[in-house]
Amino acid sequence: MRLKEEIFKLLGGEGEVTRVQYTVVDGRGGYFQNVKRISEFSAERIVFLGRRGGVCVEGKDLALGKYCAGDAAVLGDIRGVSREE
Repeated sequence: MRLKEEIFKLLGGEGEVTRVQYTVVDGRGGYFQNVKRISEFSAERIVFLGRRGGVCVEGKDLALGKYCAGDAAVLGDIRGVSREE
């Protein structure tokens, strides 16, 4: 996490990572960090909220693999991820 904070400082962002960060593996799912809560959940759409904004995950056959301590794993075919303000 420290590396992300240092990069944000260099780019002029806040010193603390407060937005939902994510990594998507094509056709298999994704990993989401800094999740505070889930505001919407279905097999086609999941919306994660962080302290500042959130992300909308859209796809097919989506399922929650893990949700614990601010981390979430999404299984399924993720077709797109967009920022929610």
